[in-house]
Amino acid sequence: MSTLAVLLTTLLQAAGTGLGIGKFGAGIGAGLAVIGAGMGIGNIGRDAMSGIARQPEASGDIRTNMILAAALIEGVALFAIVVCLLIAIAK
Repeated sequence: MSTLAVLLTTLLQAAGTGLGIGKFGAGIGAGLAVIGAGMGIGNIGRDAMSGIARQPEASGDIRTNMILAAALIEGVALFAIVVCLLIAIAK
């Protein structure tokens, strides 16, 4: 079982007990998702610019792959934030 699955299972169990720790964990989880997505997209942009500087003739392919990877990271981050919001509003 992955670390993320264990973390989500623990947060869901804490949210179900009625303790405030579930909402606290959901807030931390949403913050970590946003920070992780920002770092990931930043790394993609940095590496793409470095690749374009080395091979300017491949800039179109590099740019396309960069945008696709950034969109996938944003999708995962949005999913993580939605899960955290669902945990936060759970009774």
